[in-house]
Amino acid sequence: MRKKISILGSTGSIGTQTLEVVRNNGDIQITALAAGRNIERLEAQIREFHPSLVCVWDEERAKELKGKTADLPVRVVSGMEGLVEAATEREAEAVVTAIVGMIGIRPTIAAMEAGKDIALANKETLVTAGHIIMPLAKEKGVRILPVDSEHSAIFQCLNGEEARSIRKILLTASGGPFRGKTRKEMSQVQVEDALKHPNWSMGRKITIDSSTMVNKGLEVMEAKWLFGVEMDQVQVVVQPKSIIHSMVEFEDGAVMAQLGTPDMKLPIQYALSYPQRRYLPGERLDFWAMNEIAFEKPDFENFRGLSLAYQAGKRGGSLPTVFNAANEWAVNEFLNRRISYLEITDRIERAMDAHRTVENPTVEEILAAERWTYELLA
Repeated sequence: MRKKISILGSTGSIGTQTLEVVRNNGDIQITALAAGRNIERLEAQIREFHPSLVCVWDEERAKELKGKTADLPVRVVSGMEGLVEAATEREAEAVVTAIVGMIGIRPTIAAMEAGKDIALANKETLVTAGHIIMPLAKEKGVRILPVDSEHSAIFQCLNGEEARSIRKILLTASGGPFRGKTRKEMSQVQVEDALKHPNWSMGRKITIDSSTMVNKGLEVMEAKWLFGVEMDQVQVVVQPKSIIHSMVEFEDGAVMAQLGTPDMKLPIQYALSYPQRRYLPGERLDFWAMNEIAFEKPDFENFRGLSLAYQAGKRGGSLPTVFNAANEWAVNEFLNRRISYLEITDRIERAMDAHRTVENPTVEEILAAERWTYELLA
């Protein structure tokens, strides 16, 4: 029997790798796809995977795609309404949420309310709305299966274990391209420098986030919600080679780790096939070729994005939304060469300092906090 899935963000890094997994598994069927503006790649995906429904965020590009695919039995929709429609497509059993940004919150909630399992690759959903998402998953009886390599590793380490026996989550980080650098040394960093991640091939925004370690801060907040722990129970460990993807320390002192080559297709496939494991083509770890696995403490002083993330996560309420929105704004400005590299974390701190936190925000209040942040920084 074929598993039917919808992919939100199908033309991005996670989306295209998800489709590679689908190609390698003959029993997964695509029922809906959603993308932002890249209709050339989306058209090719439609012709290969034959979804019945496709959403393009940009309305004009959606009209263009409709003309290009007039020979196919596919319905093209647009905007937030279309995104929600793709997330709740009737036949889909699971939704891969690989869309970037806070626009992922509403479709994720809609999918859960429609009884769909979530293969979660959209950090912002839990970072900003974890207090809404986790109770809703329990209420609706749907599974949230992490796609991030680190959270998938933790999820795998917890198989067969009791969550209450967790003492500490050891969230690994490569340290990015500027590991060991001081703020002074990073003052002249250009866009091209920040986009050179040593281990992973990812989209532009997440690659910048990894270089500032803001991405790791978002992952700490995400881990808090996914695994029901406190922020202080999530410890970041720098492991430069990205061989250990994360670890869990239990109350008896035992530490479980998940190891593998840095290949996002592994956590994607595991989320789609769980609880089964399937053959995945690709490189394997060669332990004879590895002479050591090194660990370092994270540098909170020079990579202030990580310490700001801990502050936001501990305070909670609407502050994680402000942290996330300020980072989204600042990364976009940096990529467009309008602010310097170090200004990314400066802007995050400015927004957090200026914000009056709302406790237990609704979705509307979360989105209002996002708008407030953008208006403040503009």
